[in-house]
Formats: sequence, structure tokens, C-alpha cells
Amino acid sequence: MRSAHTVRAVREAERAVMARLPEGALMRRAATGLAAECARLLPRVYGSRVVLLVGAGDNGGDALYAGALLAARGAAVRAVLAGPRAHEQGLAALRGAGGRVRVFQGDPNDGGELFDADLIIDGMLGIGGRGGLREPYGTLAVLAENAPAPVVAVDLPSGVNADTGEVPGHAVRADVTVTFGALKPGLCVDPGADRAGRVHLVDIGLTPELGGPDVIRPQAVDVAALLPKPGTESDKYRRGLLAVRAGSDRYRGAAVLTVGGALRTGVGMVRYGGASAAVDQVLAHWPETVAVDLDPQGSTRLGPGRVSALVIGPGRGTHPANADELHAVLDSDCPVLVDADALTLLSGNGGIPLSETLRERTAHTLLTPHAGELARLLPGTDRSDIEARRLEYARRVADEFDCTVLLKGSTTVVTQPGLPAVANPTGTPLLATAGSGDVLAGAIGALLASGLPAYEAAMCGAYLHGRAAVLARGGAPVSATDLLDGLPLAVAEARGTG
Repeated sequence: MRSAHTVRAVREAERAVMARLPEGALMRRAATGLAAECARLLPRVYGSRVVLLVGAGDNGGDALYAGALLAARGAAVRAVLAGPRAHEQGLAALRGAGGRVRVFQGDPNDGGELFDADLIIDGMLGIGGRGGLREPYGTLAVLAENAPAPVVAVDLPSGVNADTGEVPGHAVRADVTVTFGALKPGLCVDPGADRAGRVHLVDIGLTPELGGPDVIRPQAVDVAALLPKPGTESDKYRRGLLAVRAGSDRYRGAAVLTVGGALRTGVGMVRYGGASAAVDQVLAHWPETVAVDLDPQGSTRLGPGRVSALVIGPGRGTHPANADELHAVLDSDCPVLVDADALTLLSGNGGIPLSETLRERTAHTLLTPHAGELARLLPGTDRSDIEARRLEYARRVADEFDCTVLLKGSTTVVTQPGLPAVANPTGTPLLATAGSGDVLAGAIGALLASGLPAYEAAMCGAYLHGRAAVLARGGAPVSATDLLDGLPLAVAEARGTG
């Protein structure tokens, strides 16, 4: 598990470590790690042209000290200062190693050296930056983005909010971010993660002083440790029985994909109930399903039989009569995943008292919205606000309704009150295809039915879903149906690491 910590936590850890070290020692540790990574990115250090973009704070000091180390190895290093002030000891170190320094005048035509560079190091703003880049920082960020050289960000790309990943204006787009001491949440969640490129963590001794993480990024071995492992005593009942209430006469494919996602993730049995046309399609694709005709607008029956978990919503319909079925599901003592049309009903259609219904549940409840659906759950909120601050809004819904939330998107995040947010590391644009969310709902439903709590089921399901998209066709474009072939491969891959 990779852990990310807030700016406040990192600052407190830095103060504790610095109190035990000679002045400037922590910055030199960071600069040494930064210089080493920059040297790896250059074909050779001697004779290379390196441009430093330097702000007034410690972030600029890190860049200057790293530049001095590169200059001592024969690189031609030039520091372009974003203003008249910069870290004095860092400036002295760079000049002492033969580097050159000048102040940027703010003219877009005044950045010619960026276009002749072999490497650009962004040291303008650090983790304390808020509110977007002011000038001339914004102009330098645009120049760096358009220059042909790779860009290395120091600790965090300038213009990215370290705690949220928000990018409120211009921001540096880095190829590599070298971050110090701990990951920051803004490096794990889009849009900040998209600006960070590949993230390289340099250990500067903060770990013993850091408390619990704010955000976690699961790795394959973490997923492997949570996945249910069938044993010699296992039977279909012990492996979990999942009820699926998805699909309709109009959206029969949603039923097929949701059931398939569950079966291919490894559930013991799926009990499907839906319109007769959807039942026919499910049985044609998945004859192992126990399926019954069940009109969602005319029945609140949850049977037949006892189930371990239930998925409701994909392609189910938003007619007010569908609300009765959803009420019955939420009134049960069964773990429930609420997706798609069921989320629309919860947001107001059908008159369901969302907060009361969810807060009264004692069983696990997982909501799996995309940004538009989450916006409907929070009246007055725009989708663009959610996409800019994914962690904030996912946490807000989880806290408000006392449940687990999986917010789908470019970075899928999972939140639950009292636990670190999860930033899924396997997200890929390949998943931006119709029906992908139905497969995800089925996959997570299977994990819920196996006995995993909602938080762990959502974390594992999102991870496997992302890997399935890549494994299904070797990185080529996929359809939602292809994901059903990729899921067993993703499960096998994860288990191979455990």
C-alpha cells in the first residue's frame, strides 16, 4: 500500500526531523535525490543543458542545490528566477558550481533557453501553493509545457493543490515528479495526478514522524491479500450468493454485463430477477445464472432464497414505480451496491428520503456514481466542481449519508467515514466505454457477496477492473464485453503477487 499525507502532516514531520539535524541537512537530502533522478533522465550529465525554474521558497532551494550538483558534474545549468528573491544559500551553491542565474522579465519571448534545454526542472512553487499560478509563474508554466525537453517537478508540479489535486488555472505539466518524504494526495488524484507524470519518491527520513495516511493507493499485493481464496471446504453458498437487479426490457445488455462481471470475478452463484426479455438474454449468455421473471415496476420481491449481497440499478429504469423495489432493497439487512438508475432515484426521483434510508441501514451500503450522478446527490453542485475536487466531494457524500462511496472517473476514488480515501492506481482511458460501469458493479457485487466489507470490495473491484481493461486486449481498445475476459486475468495476476 502506498500512502499519501496532507501538507499539514508533512510539515509537522519535517519540523520534527529538522529539529534533530544540522541546518539545511533536510533540503540537501532532497536535492541529492532530485539530482540523482535528473541525472538518470539525461543521456549524459556532462555537457547537458539544464534549466531551473525557481521560485522564492524552499522548493526553489531544492532545485538550486540539485542544479549545483549537476553543474559540478559538468552540466550547463541556468536558473531562471520567477522573481527577484530566491533561496540565498541555494543561489550561492549554484554559482559556486559554475551555474548561471537570471531573473525572468515576464515576456513570453524571454524564455528562449527553455527551448534549447535538455531538461527543465520546475522549482517554482511547492506543496504550500494555493489558488493557481500568478504571473509570471503562469507564463513560465506554459513555456515549459511547450518546450521539447522533459520536465521534472520538484515535490509537486507548480499550480497543483497538494491536498486535493485541484488545478485552478495554469499548472506545470511534468513528465516526472520527484516528491520528498511522502506522497501527497494531489499526486494521486486527477487532475493533479495527470500533471505529475511518473512519480518518484525520495526518502528523506520523514516516515517515523508521519501519522496515518490521508489517501492510500493499493498495489497488487494488497489486493491479493484481500481477495477471497476458495478452499477445499468451499461450495457455491460459502463463496457467496449475489442478487442482481439490473437491466430492463429496454436495457437488457446492462443485465448481461452486470451478471457477467460478477461471475467472472468469482462469485458462488448469481440470482437474477428482471423483465422476461432481460432474463432470456442473461440465460443465453450465462446459463449458470438462477433467473426469474420479476417486473421491477410491479414487485418488491427480493427472493428467491437468501443472498449474501445485492446489486441494483444498472439499466433498471427510473420510473417512480422502480422506487418501491429500491425501497425494499434498502430496507433489507443485506449489503447493497447502488448504481446508475438507482442513484438517480435516490437523488430525488421517486421521493426517497435518501439520508434517512441510508443512515438507518446497518448493513454495508456502497454508492458507485460518476461525477454527474454524484452532482445530483448534492443539489446545487456542478459536475465540473466534482471533477476538479474529487476527494472532497466523494468524502462529503460518504459523510453525509454514512456509507461507502466509489466515485468513478479518470481517478476512481473510494471514501468511507473514518478511513483513508483510496485512489485507484489502475485507471485507464480504455475504460471510457459504454457498459464498463455495469461490469464494475457486478465485479464489486461478487466481492461483497464473498464477505468483503464495502470499502475493501470497492477498492479491490476498482483495481481489478482497471487491470482487466489492459489485460483483455493487451492495451488495445476494449468494449465492456472484453472486460469480462479480462477480469479472470486480472484476478490471476493479483493472486500471483500474493
